[in-house]
Amino acid sequence: MPEIIIDGHRVQKGEEVQINALIARLPTRTPINIPVFVSRAKKPGPTLLVMAGIHGDETNGIEILRRIIRNKYHKPTRGTVIAIPVFNVYGFINHSRGLPDGKDLNRSFPGSKTGSLASRVAHFMTSEILPQVDIGIDFHTGGASHNNYPQIRASFQSEEEFEIAKAFGAPFIIESPFRDKSLRKTAAKAGKPILVYEGGETLRLRKQVLDVGVSGMLRVMNHLGMRDDAPEAVHQPIFIKNSTWIRAKYAGLHHAHVRNGNKIEKNQALGLITDPYGQFEKVIKSPVNGYVIGINNYPVVNMGDALLHIGME
Repeated sequence: MPEIIIDGHRVQKGEEVQINALIARLPTRTPINIPVFVSRAKKPGPTLLVMAGIHGDETNGIEILRRIIRNKYHKPTRGTVIAIPVFNVYGFINHSRGLPDGKDLNRSFPGSKTGSLASRVAHFMTSEILPQVDIGIDFHTGGASHNNYPQIRASFQSEEEFEIAKAFGAPFIIESPFRDKSLRKTAAKAGKPILVYEGGETLRLRKQVLDVGVSGMLRVMNHLGMRDDAPEAVHQPIFIKNSTWIRAKYAGLHHAHVRNGNKIEKNQALGLITDPYGQFEKVIKSPVNGYVIGINNYPVVNMGDALLHIGME
């Protein structure tokens, strides 16, 4: 098992430590630290990264990591777990997605030691964390009012990612291409596969999302030989190869008639767009057969707003 060194701290076999990595300072000179929890078994095995809060308002992922640490699930029988519950500390403090420089941290990789604030935070991950890990799970939440049904995103072209996605056991496994300047693409270039778990909506905790996230992480550890037991998956996963957003053709009030996770058919009535006055009403129909994998819970919509995310097998 190779050495684990983060922010100048060396973690030995059998140790469990919290490293408060100094990432930057506020204008008041108050330090901003990223707590990194490292738990190493005495027996050799892979190094798994589990992280959340790359977008500071995505609280479901943060709560999943809190529960994992609180219950000592991050302590492996073999190998090492590196857990980072809140990577974007700035965003978490301010209930926001990004950083004070206005940039999206997950579009700032690989980053630079001398770049913008987001670029410097990304550089910490690229230089200090990624070289230590073999594989990772990045926990996310739907943006703004978009509520994602629990899903794990991976590359179906990678046998390793595909097998780990199946082991995770989320209701949906979604083929997900790499996005430029994302953590996932940067890690893949370095030969470090990272899967993305999505569930719920920002600034709101959902029990199903939390339960699937925690149990999924335990099943991945079991799959990797890092622990000897794990809960059975509740769902038989559905494999989604393509997806499309149904967008509002009219402005008004959105009334959804389907629920997240529902199977739907082409031409099925999915809801209504109405005006506030009882004088206008249009039916929303599905253009495809598929499943509702995400829904916009905000009722007031403009033309072009995303309403329902539909996944197709």
